[in-house]
Amino acid sequence: MSLQPAHAATPVAKTAPAAAPAAAKLVPAGSEVTFTATQIGVPLQGSFKRFDAQIALDPKQPQAGKVAFGIELGSVSINAETDGELAKAPWFNTAKFPKATFTSTAIKGLGGGRFEVAGTLSIKGQAKPVVVPVTLTQAGANTTATGTLTLKRLDFKIGEGEWTDTSVVANDVQVRFKLQLQGLGPL
Repeated sequence: MSLQPAHAATPVAKTAPAAAPAAAKLVPAGSEVTFTATQIGVPLQGSFKRFDAQIALDPKQPQAGKVAFGIELGSVSINAETDGELAKAPWFNTAKFPKATFTSTAIKGLGGGRFEVAGTLSIKGQAKPVVVPVTLTQAGANTTATGTLTLKRLDFKIGEGEWTDTSVVANDVQVRFKLQLQGLGPL
């Protein structure tokens, strides 16, 4: 009887973990986050003046990437009267929920500089899964990430009480972003 195992263990080659993608730097002057809401059938254009992003992405290996994005809800800009109302509890309730956040859970490359970024969008204490289509274009050292996402405001309790009537303020809100980045690898 042999004391040797029937199959000798084969050493497993250790591979170095993939290097984390380099972090890109947001260029605020070349970036914007805008939205269109509809009130009594009339489109209302707005923007957010303060936001930040942490993006680590190698466009050639997007699955290893991470995106975190935050918007200061109190920086909303439509007009003086509306901006003050949006800070109140029925809308953004900025005293209790000063920031909206998005954190990626998966990034999928679609080719041609197009990506799908899945993640969790949190607004006003409501966290929902979303998939954000993103297109990257590059010019020199700058990369521009653009995309549009339509969200349902009532999913995030934006416009509570009497404002849940979607015949006054539509449920769909279109959010658009253009983020200028430096330090992203080539497409």
